[in-house]
Amino acid sequence: MSKLVLVRHGQSLWNLENRFTGWVDVPLTAQGEQEARKAGELLKGYEFQVAYTSALSRAQRTLDLIMDSMGTKLPVIRDQALNERHYGDLQGLNKDDMRQQFGEEQVKIWRRSYDVPPPNGEALKNTAERTLPFFERCILGDIRQGKNVLVVAHGNSNRSIVMMLDKLSESEVLELNLETGVPLVYDLNPDGTVIEKKVLTPS
Repeated sequence: MSKLVLVRHGQSLWNLENRFTGWVDVPLTAQGEQEARKAGELLKGYEFQVAYTSALSRAQRTLDLIMDSMGTKLPVIRDQALNERHYGDLQGLNKDDMRQQFGEEQVKIWRRSYDVPPPNGEALKNTAERTLPFFERCILGDIRQGKNVLVVAHGNSNRSIVMMLDKLSESEVLELNLETGVPLVYDLNPDGTVIEKKVLTPS
């Protein structure tokens, strides 16, 4: 049995400003740094052999702070396969402004739907098409070797992984929201099937 822990990065500047972020490389806020450190506190006592993160600095910084809080240093693999969804023409725009312009339902579809992309961007389906082959090849490759793996990535790259692990339907994943800085802990069999899942919620 191996442990896989998924963490969405801490609050970023554009999370705070309610903007679509996507592949734009924005920093963590002070609260985001605090969320990352708290995630590290929650993960004290866990042992990992390797960590994965995206090509974006908000996820990399979160991972650094988690390891610092845990008092550990891990080999880190960075890959853009774990990047956030690319929000296309919406990147940098305020979500409330977009709701006023296009309507609540349309913005929810762009944000949450499985297969409807925003203009010139990715749907969750497209994100999954790059995230899951990397997950199965590299991350589950480590799980099959008996390693415990820490993954610090983004709301939608992690959603695509959770969708597969939890066997969520396309309609069920619509309602899935992953909070910033909250570790999801999976106990996995060597073949990647889930034995147990728990959420480490900060007190």
